[in-house]
Amino acid sequence: MTTVDELARRTHEAFGRISSDLEALVRIPSVSAPAFDQTHVRASADAVAALLRDAGMPQVDVLDVELPDGSRGRPAVVAHRPGPDGAPTVFLYAHHDVQPPGDAAGWGSDPFEPTRRGDRLYGRGAADDKAGIMAHVGALRVLGDELGVGVTVFVEGEEEIGSPTFTPFLRAYRDRLEADVIVVADSSNWKVGVPALTTSLRGLVDCEVEVRVLGHAVHSGMFGGPVLDAVTLMSRLVATLHDDRGDVAVAGLVSRSEADVDYPEEQFRADAAVVDGYRLAGTGPLAARMWTRPAISVIGVDATSVAHASNTIAPVCRAKLSMRIAPGQDPAEAERLLHDHLIAHAPFGAQVTVTAGERGQAFDATEDTEEMRTARWAFAQAWGREPVDIGVGGSIPFIAELQEVFPAARILVTGVEDPDSRAHSEDESVHLGELERVVLAEALLLGRLGGRV
Repeated sequence: MTTVDELARRTHEAFGRISSDLEALVRIPSVSAPAFDQTHVRASADAVAALLRDAGMPQVDVLDVELPDGSRGRPAVVAHRPGPDGAPTVFLYAHHDVQPPGDAAGWGSDPFEPTRRGDRLYGRGAADDKAGIMAHVGALRVLGDELGVGVTVFVEGEEEIGSPTFTPFLRAYRDRLEADVIVVADSSNWKVGVPALTTSLRGLVDCEVEVRVLGHAVHSGMFGGPVLDAVTLMSRLVATLHDDRGDVAVAGLVSRSEADVDYPEEQFRADAAVVDGYRLAGTGPLAARMWTRPAISVIGVDATSVAHASNTIAPVCRAKLSMRIAPGQDPAEAERLLHDHLIAHAPFGAQVTVTAGERGQAFDATEDTEEMRTARWAFAQAWGREPVDIGVGGSIPFIAELQEVFPAARILVTGVEDPDSRAHSEDESVHLGELERVVLAEALLLGRLGGRV
């Protein structure tokens, strides 16, 4: 048996190398979006494979799957180490692809040159999700030959583009990925110093909506008045999606009011960088508004830019809507309700066309399991305080696919991020002290599941 103190000592001694290896991964611009050079995604996969071999995984491969149209998915890394006879197998998930860097002006340093400022390491993917990779690698290094469980590591390369080949990949390599427990390292802790187990995630429905009022642009002076421009009409249509309090007004959507923790408004305003004077939208507990109720955002608009504006009435406007759906909501039904609402609220009889986009299932793990209790114990040992159960307003749709392909597996959703990580945004970062605690917690979890701690 290995003690908690011994694993903590090993983790601390190994952490300099762990953080250095994270920096090397961040330097690889593994953006999986099609507009970017995909050779970097392959280089990232090869780097992850080398790290896993170094961590003692005897079987490591870089794999992909072919789609019906002949294209191939992004490269994923699959590694396996068998456990003793009768021992459970634990599946460790992370992803090595990253978001595009965004606006260079928003970064305090080069997004692909990892930079330390205080306790944090800045760079694209430093938190989401290359820190998750290093949590797995670090835990395997710390445990060495004292695992006590079988381990399968799956690090995909297309999570940031919606994991389009995730299910085909799971089915193609099912025999290599079968496990008793699945640990997904792609979520967040409550805040720095307070660990969390994610027990719910909202699902996702998005769409594109077009509002058309004219066959072509016309002079705003000659025809303005009787004809409202398409941008104004789109604004009126979008405004129907929320009531005067800011709650979603699409009828029939699932909405839950409970939340396990209190999210003080002052903390929320600081975490979200809310400007002074803005009145928060919606009613009820803040945590419920983010975790167990629907939310709708306009995430893109196609309209004439200010720089190219002329004195004409815009004939058409397009917008992309992103709707987060509550746990327990069927994505197909939510999509139907949203589309019906948009068509029914066409302003002034304008032509409204809705095109379906991505759908993602929510996740709800409110039923307690032995594995969840073991994870909470590991968190408490690593942080020196009890963890909290949280929901997350974002979506990880592939978790539902894991549940479908491996229905008997128990899923634990954890992560390295905190409210200051700014995942997907400029100046993304990871708190290095938290990463060290995450490595220790995962080592403790694996050791306890294998009866070695």
